[in-house]
Amino acid sequence: MKEERVTFESGDLTLEGMIASPAGTEPRRAAAVCHPHPLYGGSMHNNVVDAALDALWSRGFATLRFNFRGVGASQGEFDNGRGETDDALAAIRFLTARNGVRPEAAVLAGYSFGAMVAVRAAEEQSSVAAIAAIALPIGMIDAAALGSIKKPIVLLAGDQDSYCPAKHLTTLAERLGPSAQLKIIPGADHFFAGHEREITAALFEALSKI
Repeated sequence: MKEERVTFESGDLTLEGMIASPAGTEPRRAAAVCHPHPLYGGSMHNNVVDAALDALWSRGFATLRFNFRGVGASQGEFDNGRGETDDALAAIRFLTARNGVRPEAAVLAGYSFGAMVAVRAAEEQSSVAAIAAIALPIGMIDAAALGSIKKPIVLLAGDQDSYCPAKHLTTLAERLGPSAQLKIIPGADHFFAGHEREITAALFEALSKI
């Protein structure tokens, strides 16, 4: 899929991103994808982000991957999730305002730290209809916040992930009930090396239900 480099505003900061839209004349659903932790090398150029985008493109979504504040050419500095939540909200607003994109029923996706940000931001933006949380670092989010998720959510992780233990993710999915889809990839750890195609396949299937 061909992507176009863009910039957009998050408060008084300018962030960089890459936007793509499959060919066709019908308005597309939109999805923004949030990358992993900025302080540990996370950026929009990541194997899991790529795998998620492949699934979204296959389902006909227009997409925006972007760098959080302080990453790459994005202005600002790391803000421990607070400013990054604002960045995710700004990304969704920017994407859904584009021509050829449906302004409603957007998906906010994220990997690891980005999944945590996606969960937080989705509750604040009415145009976000669903969340795709890959390797959600459960220990970084208080239980009350997780329990308050009301929107459809895909919870995807590897069964060898110590940051997102499958047992804890299963418990969360059970607590959330029918709004949650649980996808566990055998043999994958938090970084999913060698399991990218399985991420794409699992997310492709889940997207048909949200």
